[in-house]
Parts: sequence; structure tokens; C-alpha cells
Amino acid sequence: MRWFALTIAYDGTQYGGWQIQSNAPSIQQHLMVAIEKAAGEKVHVQGSGRTDSGVHATGQVASIHLSNWRAAPERLVLAINRFLPRSIVVRSAREVVEGFDAIRNAKSKRYRYSIWNARVSDPLYDKLHWWFPRPLDVEAMQLGASMLLGTHDFKAFETLGSPRKTSIRTIYDLPVKSAPYLGGHTIEIEIEADGFLYNMVRNIVGALCEVGSGRFSPHWIRSVLESRVRDSCSQTAPGKGLCLVEVRYPESCYLTPNTDAGSEG
Repeated sequence: MRWFALTIAYDGTQYGGWQIQSNAPSIQQHLMVAIEKAAGEKVHVQGSGRTDSGVHATGQVASIHLSNWRAAPERLVLAINRFLPRSIVVRSAREVVEGFDAIRNAKSKRYRYSIWNARVSDPLYDKLHWWFPRPLDVEAMQLGASMLLGTHDFKAFETLGSPRKTSIRTIYDLPVKSAPYLGGHTIEIEIEADGFLYNMVRNIVGALCEVGSGRFSPHWIRSVLESRVRDSCSQTAPGKGLCLVEVRYPESCYLTPNTDAGSEG
């Protein structure tokens, strides 16, 4: 039996999310079918976490274990990709220690949220960002974001009806960056934390946009955080602007180096 960590990228536009479901196609289902065809055996694909409908990834990680595969991990990448739709790709595979679990072994996850801030929409990248036509003050947004750094109870940024054992999380990094583009600005908000509550990133982004548009001061973010109550004044950013970019694990989990098979013939 060999255990592998797969790094996966996908355009989530046409999927109901990561997890297998009865009423919509899922990333997990496509991967299971492709791996079973490539390896010739039934397999369970355990993702590092669920991404919702329309959410994308460049660095989702999934754990699998196979009894029949004898070739190098990079050959597994090419074999699986033969059976996947163009909207999903396995970027790399690394052999890992026995019992590796993509959820339990994760140290942190990093998401990126993309906003197109301009008076007119950008149809070319519409499915990859949130169009926000009102001007946004990036400096105010960054000040508000800084109040969320560290270990806090993030219950106020959790969508109702999705209880967890604890709503305490630690945010390690939360930069807000802006760049000019086609008469407007692209704004990217990246969040790295030891874990996330349901819709936590999208709720934080929605709150930061309330600050950036001038509706609330940056210090309002702290008051929302301390209230531990989901504020109805703050919107939830749409899923299409969200992308899971990286999941970090202890190096001790890996048995082989990180090899990207995408450049091989």
C-alpha cells in the first residue's frame, strides 16, 4: 500500500463544490473516477476541505492510498489527468507517510479572494472575481484586516446553521493588495489561517468591502469580531471570487520531493 498527496487545481464554475452530492457534479467525484481508471482500483479521495459551489483552487490537496501503483508519483499525475475534464488537473503527486490525512495533517490553508473594482464589468474574467463597482479604499480595508490577525473567536464571521466544536481560529496573514488594470483596479485579499469556519473567508471579504466603500470605519471590524454575532449589515462575498491557493503540511509527512509533472512530455 502506498500513500500519496495530490495537489489539484480546478475551475469550480460548473461544479456544485468539492464534495460528492446527488444534485450536481463535484470535483471529488471526477477525481475518484479518474484515479480508479488510471490505477485500476477503487479509491477514496479525501480533500483538505470542502470548497463551495463556484469556488476555485490552484492548491487543493487530496490524500489517497493505492495498492496497485508501482510507478513513480509523477507518472501517476499524467495517468490521472488523461481521464479528467479540462476544468480539473492534478498538478503534482508526492508519496507520503502511511496514514497521511489531507485534513488532519494540515498546518494551515491560504485562500485568495479576487475583486474587480471598476465602474464597468470585465467579461473576460467575470467567473473568477467579484465585480464591485463602487470605489474601495484599500488602505482602510488593510487597517480593518489587521484587526483580525491572531487568535480569536470568529463566530461573527461564520454563516449561521453550520456549528463547529469551536469557532476559535488563528489568522497568520491577511494582506489586501491593489493593482491598476483597464481603468479600474484588481484587489486581492489573501487569508492564511490554521483553519476556517463555513463561509469565513467570504464573510470577512464582505465586511472589508463595507469598510472600503466607506459604510463603516475600519474599527467596525473589531466590534463585529468581539460581538460573536453574525452581522446582518455585512454581505457575504460571492463564491466565484474565491480560490484555495495552498495547504501547508509538516515536511515530515513527505517521502518524495515536490515534482511538477506538468512539464513532462
